[in-house]
Amino acid sequence: MQNVQPQTHNRQNANGIAIEDYHITSEPFYISTADEISLFESAYRLKIPVLLKGPTGCGKTRFLEYMAWKLSRPLVTIACHEDLTASDLVGRYLLKDNETVWQNGPLSLAVKHGAICYLDEAVEARKDTTVVIHPLTDNRRILPQEKRGLLLESHPDFLIVMSYNPGYQSVMKDLKHSTRQRFLAIDFTYPPSDEEKAIIVEEGQVDEDTAKRLVKLGEMVRNLRQQGLEEGISTRLLVYAGRLISDGVPPRAACEAAVTRAMTDDLEIQEAIAEIIAGIF
Repeated sequence: MQNVQPQTHNRQNANGIAIEDYHITSEPFYISTADEISLFESAYRLKIPVLLKGPTGCGKTRFLEYMAWKLSRPLVTIACHEDLTASDLVGRYLLKDNETVWQNGPLSLAVKHGAICYLDEAVEARKDTTVVIHPLTDNRRILPQEKRGLLLESHPDFLIVMSYNPGYQSVMKDLKHSTRQRFLAIDFTYPPSDEEKAIIVEEGQVDEDTAKRLVKLGEMVRNLRQQGLEEGISTRLLVYAGRLISDGVPPRAACEAAVTRAMTDDLEIQEAIAEIIAGIF
């Protein structure tokens, strides 16, 4: 295959989307809870791929949006799913005006222009798809475009990041060891109560007393995991409840919609959550 250096003069793909469209122009609201910012900055400087581990809705995506803004890099996000193919990532030939033209996939776009490429919930993708990133995660930093017979060399500012929810591990859905051992890992969990309250006040637009009650709700619902709840309530759902309350929805009705019915279809667990809500509000 022929090596191709990254080029920046062609800043659009075949759909007319420019790499500038992936820049985050305003600072995302994010509260650091540990050393994740300094770790990520070091990984970025050293060009070490990063794996963000943690439950759904605990702030992994928001953290990465914040880091992309802080580092002034475009952020190309790919939502992984079982139908995602290597061509979806790398690119494919398309017919346009009776001609065959090459369209770069989002991964190729990020590699060429030095973006942060984010594979969201990478475990959802087929294993034969995620192996396409392997040459990007070692000292080679290249992306084979096999259909073109080219090796695309990464822009110096390119970084690949994946997110992963360990709570969904199974024999069928887990990261291959040959994939996960190419990344350093940063662990995320639900924020401490003071930080979570500040997030709900800011994002949910509620007063501190309401935010404190929602934090208490989150803590008590997370304890229901011992009674069969698959995963604890996310900070995101607590923010949704806060937004409903700030929009005039009665607190118990807001929590029923954003928490009880969103969390589970199990009637016994729904009743348990409803009792917690009634006790708090």
